[in-house]
Amino acid sequence: MGVASAALAGYTLAERKAFAGEATPPIAVGEVTPGEDVFAYITRIKGAFDQKLYQQVIGAANDFKEGDVTIGVGAKDEATRQNARALLANTRISDLYEHPLFEDNLQKLIWKTTDSSQYAKVKGWTMGQLKEFLLTKSEAEIKGIMNGLTSDIIGCVPKLMTNEELTTLGQKIFNVIPGTKLGAKGYMGARIQPNSPTDHPDDVMWQVFDAFSYATGDIVIGTNPVDSQVKSVAVVEKALKDVVDAFKLKDIVPWCVLSHIDVQSEVSRKYPGTVATMFQSLAGTDDCNKTFDVTIEKILSYARGKRGERYGLYFETGQGSEFTNGAANGVDMMVLESRKYGFSRAVGKILAEVQPKGAWLHINDVAGFIGPEVFKTREQLVRCCLEDIAMGKLHGLTIGLDVCSTLHMTVSLDDLDWCQDQVMPANPAYLIALPTKNDPMLSYLSTSFQDHVRLRQKFGYKVNDAMWDFYKRLEIVDKNNKYTNHFGDPLWVYYKYCLAKGDKRTRSAIYAEGRKKMKEVEDRGVDLAIGHGKNIWDLNPKLEAKVKALYDDAKKSLWSELKPDFVKAIPGAVPVMTLSKDRNDYIAHPETGEKLSPEATAALENLKNSWGADLPKGQIVISDGLNADAIMDDGHLAPYLDEIRKLLSEAGAKMSDKNIVVTSGRVRAGYRIGELLFEKANPNEFRGILHVIGERPGTMHHSYSVYITVVKGKKWSDKSIDHDITKLVCNIADTALSPREAAHETVTILRELVGKSVDSSRRLG
Repeated sequence: MGVASAALAGYTLAERKAFAGEATPPIAVGEVTPGEDVFAYITRIKGAFDQKLYQQVIGAANDFKEGDVTIGVGAKDEATRQNARALLANTRISDLYEHPLFEDNLQKLIWKTTDSSQYAKVKGWTMGQLKEFLLTKSEAEIKGIMNGLTSDIIGCVPKLMTNEELTTLGQKIFNVIPGTKLGAKGYMGARIQPNSPTDHPDDVMWQVFDAFSYATGDIVIGTNPVDSQVKSVAVVEKALKDVVDAFKLKDIVPWCVLSHIDVQSEVSRKYPGTVATMFQSLAGTDDCNKTFDVTIEKILSYARGKRGERYGLYFETGQGSEFTNGAANGVDMMVLESRKYGFSRAVGKILAEVQPKGAWLHINDVAGFIGPEVFKTREQLVRCCLEDIAMGKLHGLTIGLDVCSTLHMTVSLDDLDWCQDQVMPANPAYLIALPTKNDPMLSYLSTSFQDHVRLRQKFGYKVNDAMWDFYKRLEIVDKNNKYTNHFGDPLWVYYKYCLAKGDKRTRSAIYAEGRKKMKEVEDRGVDLAIGHGKNIWDLNPKLEAKVKALYDDAKKSLWSELKPDFVKAIPGAVPVMTLSKDRNDYIAHPETGEKLSPEATAALENLKNSWGADLPKGQIVISDGLNADAIMDDGHLAPYLDEIRKLLSEAGAKMSDKNIVVTSGRVRAGYRIGELLFEKANPNEFRGILHVIGERPGTMHHSYSVYITVVKGKKWSDKSIDHDITKLVCNIADTALSPREAAHETVTILRELVGKSVDSSRRLG
């Protein structure tokens, strides 16, 4: 959820300043004259239209979020915010239509797929008149004009609304997946997210059984993979398909492994029938989509490829991904989020043409996943969710939410309950669903299975009818829609699964096997919810205590620092620092951890000079990241270093004998190191950086990742390295993907990056 391709030279001024650790001054909008609109104001201030000021005034109308300040469109104060809103309310829709905040191919697609006849009805309205229409008219009347609104216009609607007004709007518009109740009024579904730190099929399947035991899950069963190799993704796809097929749910709920869409396509080609709905993350600019290896034509082509199929596409979005990747192009986060929905709306039009039962398309807004550089507080999380629900629904989309928080945000476990209660009246189509609030692989906080039970009871929401009927057949729910004594019992679901597959063993024998499998799953660091506490929506006391302990450990790990004695013990350590002043600066201002200090640059120049003309093939970099403990834990770093150096030596790849150790280091710091060390390398020879970095804390594993960047010398000298050309081995720990296994996986990736075919190559499957 955050990759980038543009060279620093291509960033906006605000983004360049942000990457350099400089603050961008907020904009001040002075007193507004009666009836003055955005364009009249700009002309009065500048003497003519000015695109930058236009972007700033539109951005200044937003509720405060840290990300908008970084982009350079944050309001100086509340008076500025109110003045910007007054200007926007007076602005005609046609003027906004004719003045895009940023024009690229995505904007052209949005124009092309905006309904011209509906636009003709509203183009003479002001934004204030549009707001009044949306708040006072019926759903049918709103649907008569909303397809005539471009994404920029829809992205400006929430700027003029309070939380209460956004909730009112959310309660009025419902976009239902054809042939279902998903997205219908009074329904609130779930994407089961059965993530595993090791992609173990049993981990995935048992979390699905667990979800079913709480009568939770109906829109998709979707797991985030650790390993995106074709074979690995296929194994998990087959495991999910097996559960769906066993319970005869093939026409009711799709499954999905959230690897890159190209990998899913290759899995589908090599293993026909294993892929149901297909996933991809989307961004709001062409530049940022390139970082996801996505183009408009690629996604539209995949949509056309769904001809004749029941299940279509599944997109994830989230405010802030563009600016964190240097690709916001001066546009505020909310409008960029709206543009993603415009992209999705265009895809939906194609799916509606090629799918016999209508378009199966849904969006998941992952609000809060990036971190405090986007926004920090629970109030901001609620605001973001309400904005995105309104914009998604106005685009005609079935939109769900990941009401989530990273462990380095100031949002607690209890805060998430409060956030859920504030957001739920707006009736999103679905939420994410985990065994507990803590994702065992992604290390962030989201919605638990039992949160769904609580929210359904409190707000009267229903599960998709066809899936609820299944829960009755499963005997989790009785004929009176009450939970049975099998509620919260994944063993029972496993028993029913075995029977569905024709297993003739006794219940006691199946239960014995199931208990053994559950222990194996939990030993791998995947918690399963069983039973409940005082209320049926409470975790059982033992598990609740464990989740709180992991949360507390995450907060401790987040603030840990590499110990001097540990650094000294690393063979050939070359300690360097970034521009982060301290741990607080590093967490609050991520860009400071991406730039090297002058002292670090000097130390690296000395290292490079020591090589002379005999440059090594690669350099190992070790950074604390967001979890220094993950690096320092016994059995973590040393086994990886020993094994990777042995394997590379056997392969004839000469590495630097030094290990660069970065304090307050983020992923991009590794790119800058590589650019400095290899800027004069042979333009046609490969050079690489292996960047070992502590991951987000929040699980028992204290895991780290290795970012693998291997390109030819010319690319290093161009100084244009970013995430789009980097591969990743993640969740490395003695309790997850073992460090020695991770070293072998690293070498597999290195071989394919330099064009050597190996049995486990992602290209070869």
